[in-house]
Amino acid sequence: MDNEVEAYLGRVERTFAFIDLSGFTRFTSIEGDERAVMLLALFRRCVRESAARRSVRIAKWLGDGAMLVGSEADRVALTALEVAEFVNRSSPLPLRGGIATGPVILFEGDDYIGDAVNLAARLADVAGPGEVVSDQRTSDVACGVVTCDPLGLVPVEGLATPVRVYRLHLGSGVAGVSGDAP
Repeated sequence: MDNEVEAYLGRVERTFAFIDLSGFTRFTSIEGDERAVMLLALFRRCVRESAARRSVRIAKWLGDGAMLVGSEADRVALTALEVAEFVNRSSPLPLRGGIATGPVILFEGDDYIGDAVNLAARLADVAGPGEVVSDQRTSDVACGVVTCDPLGLVPVEGLATPVRVYRLHLGSGVAGVSGDAP
């Protein structure tokens, strides 16, 4: 193994959230591009403000979604849930999201490779409109600050074995959640 490859094999523990607007393609085809852009601007402002407040990084914008990353599972979960609460209350489209925690390779300083990234993306696909779900590892930490409802073992596309999944939601009195906007 050469030195360049060895440098990439250092692992870091991170939590990832994939969040997106459920039904965006249909919304755009019915409502038009201008209305879609207005909705995306509202969504992205909310994500930026909530992520900044909790020191969570927006790793990538994914059209009508975002990939979030942080070193503290509870902060990533709170960010995703705060955005979901705002979007679900203020938007014609619900948000859905998946969150997972685990060791990953930090590749070239700005990209992540590993099971936790893939699992978070797949969990977002499992989530229904208006839901944010997580893996066991995330819930072990986040459920001290958010409410976690066990959904049991859930088959996840691309994985050989089912994953223990939890539906997350904000409890009353969670710091940083406002009545109108983040």
